[in-house]
Amino acid sequence: MSTTICQVMGFLVSWLGVGGSIMATAMDTWSTQDLFDNPVTAVFQYQGLWRSCVRQSSGFTECRPYFTILGLPAMFQAVRALMIVGIVLGILGLLVCIFALKCIRIGSMEDTAKANMTLTSGIMFIVAGLCAITGVSVFANMLVTNFWMSTPNMFQGMQNVQNRYTFGSALFVGWVAGGLALVGGIMMCLACKGLIPEESRYKAVSYNASGRNISYRTGPYKVGSGYEADPKTRKGTGFEEAPRSEDGRRAYPSKYDYV
Repeated sequence: MSTTICQVMGFLVSWLGVGGSIMATAMDTWSTQDLFDNPVTAVFQYQGLWRSCVRQSSGFTECRPYFTILGLPAMFQAVRALMIVGIVLGILGLLVCIFALKCIRIGSMEDTAKANMTLTSGIMFIVAGLCAITGVSVFANMLVTNFWMSTPNMFQGMQNVQNRYTFGSALFVGWVAGGLALVGGIMMCLACKGLIPEESRYKAVSYNASGRNISYRTGPYKVGSGYEADPKTRKGTGFEEAPRSEDGRRAYPSKYDYV
C-alpha cells in the first residue's frame, strides 16, 4: 500500500512540476524593468523567452516577438534549449508513468516491467527538473550581471539612462516547478524498489545431483592383486579351507601360493 501511495504522489508532484515548467516557459515576465530609481513611469517593460512587451500607463500593452534567432545571445538560446528539453522529458516521463502505475492493470504486465517503467520515468523527471532549475538559474545570472553593469556610475557624476531589469515572476515559477519535478522523480525511484517481486530480489542457485544419492562408508582400504577368486564362488558345497601351519602358510600348497 505504501508503494502505491509513493508512486501516485510522485506522479502528482511530477505532473505539477512539468506543468509549472510549461507555464514558466510560456510566461513573458522572465525579466521586468527595475523601478527603484524611477517609481513613476509612463512605460513599463518586461521580457520573456519568446517576446518583449511594453505596457503603457493607459493600460495598453504591446508585445513584440523575437523575429531572429542568430541575433540573440548564446546563453539566452541555451536557456531556451534547456527549458524545451526539460518539458519534452517531463511529458515523456508522464506518459511512461501512467502505464507504470500499480493501480492500473494493462493486460498481463508483470510487476518487474512496471518497476522498470517506474524507474525510467523517475529518471526522466529528475533530468527534467535539473534542466528547468539550470535554465532558470542561468537566466537569473544573466540578469544579475546586466543589472550591475547598467548601474549608474557614481564616480562619473552622471546617471546611466539604460533600463535595468530584475527578476520576474516566471523565474520563481520555474524554480518551484523544477524542484517539484526533481522531488517527484526521487519518489518514483523510491517506489521502484517496492514494485520488485521478492523472488527476483534474492535469487539462489540450487544444484541437484543427476543420479541417486550414494552413501559411502569409511573403512580400511584393502589392496587386491586382481587374481583372487571371487569369495562367492569359493564358498560352496564341498569346499574346505586347507590346514595351515604355524607360520600361517598352508600345509598343502595350492596354485594361489605361487602367484
